[in-house]
Amino acid sequence: MSIRRPAMEFINFINNSPTPYHAVANVAAMLKAHGFVQLKESDPSWTRSLSSNSKFFVTRNDSSIIAFSTLGLLSSPLNSFAIVGAHTDSPCLRVKPVSSKTANGFLQVAVETYGGGLWHTWFDRDLSVAGRVLYKKDNFIKAGLVDLKDPIMRIPTLAIHLNREASNKFEFNKETQLLPIAGLVSDNDATKSDSLDAQSAETVLPDIASRHLPGLLDRVARELGITSSDIVDFELVLHDTQPATLGGLQSELIFSPRLDNLNSTFCATEGLIQACEANIAPGIVPLISLFDHEEIGSESAQGARSHFLKTTLKRIYCSIADDGSQSLPDYDAVMANSLLLSADMAHGVHPNYASKHEDAHKPALNKGPVIKINANQRYATNSVGIALLQKIAGFESRPVPLQLFVVRNDSPCGSTIGPALSADLGMPTLDLGNPQLSMHSIRETGGRDDIDHAVNLYRKFFMYYGTAKTEMSIDIEY
Repeated sequence: MSIRRPAMEFINFINNSPTPYHAVANVAAMLKAHGFVQLKESDPSWTRSLSSNSKFFVTRNDSSIIAFSTLGLLSSPLNSFAIVGAHTDSPCLRVKPVSSKTANGFLQVAVETYGGGLWHTWFDRDLSVAGRVLYKKDNFIKAGLVDLKDPIMRIPTLAIHLNREASNKFEFNKETQLLPIAGLVSDNDATKSDSLDAQSAETVLPDIASRHLPGLLDRVARELGITSSDIVDFELVLHDTQPATLGGLQSELIFSPRLDNLNSTFCATEGLIQACEANIAPGIVPLISLFDHEEIGSESAQGARSHFLKTTLKRIYCSIADDGSQSLPDYDAVMANSLLLSADMAHGVHPNYASKHEDAHKPALNKGPVIKINANQRYATNSVGIALLQKIAGFESRPVPLQLFVVRNDSPCGSTIGPALSADLGMPTLDLGNPQLSMHSIRETGGRDDIDHAVNLYRKFFMYYGTAKTEMSIDIEY
């Protein structure tokens, strides 16, 4: 396989995934194309489904998804879960519930910051909107996804002639100056209601036509094949219209939005699919868990701090036990025998800011996934996990290269879903991810070859986790 192929497939994935909703829809499409069957959380019993099929996925809020396979149970009873966890969200600007604004002849859209973005990178970019829309049809409220794709908004910078200080330090107010323009006011741009207090007798909230620019509502409605009066509400975010692409003199780089963390989302999904088509480790249930809301702390019904993963693992175990065809170990023993890889992007060394890295820990692009370590448990990695992952990466004739990273003692350290999930599940966990530059920028930089490295690592993890564990005896006898 050409090393460019996984990267190009990833670029296609990310260009079609401007929001977590789109990312989950595209992951589901990848899974369904390879025989995965959808489960519903609301289904009171999964036993029949698990006994009649072998590959599954379940979603929550259309922005988080879990997928797994029982192929490894065809030859051995369940003894472990092999899990790769990642997240589907990225820092962005979200359209406010009341967004219609005009100022000095310009149409503007009020936005709210989501996550810890490098917001100065959003200036002077061609922006569009995408997201989930609720609308009325045949006396029902339905949901649909939209991506307008066209550049309909822009946040202009102030000319340097009017702000000489900007050449030294670019500062702005996120409420009043991080405000996109969406066109010019004309006679046709009058809102459908002169006041936000205007509402029909049937509504509790102000009519949506009074809360948002009519032109924006019309564009969204056309995308769905409905009228703007059918729109009930939406969750729309802004995104850069410039597509992801290969870059560099040898096309060895990826220039892209949302590398953090759709890179891990794609690689985990592709690794699971490839493992299922090869050979799953006996007794292992391989599973990917892709959460929304990591960038804002994961505390939501669909975030990593929810019970989405915990209850799904329990339901899988109970459904297999209820089937009666296997004699299973105790559930807690299965959990203790499992492993979670918390997959989130890592900080590659920046050639212009190399001093920000500890001298002996400077991850390089295209040199493989980075194992992230922090003594204060901002990452959940320990030496046992490192030893186990080394064994897994070394299987087959082409080992997966790995790198190590710790943050400098005089620098803050970010965190991931790893520590929280490890504490909640009582499961050994290792934090890792592909290296990148410009994390949380509207345009980030990664390595082309690292897509292939990560896919292979996750594939091997699902295929060889059980074998690797049998070749280790790390419990100290007291």
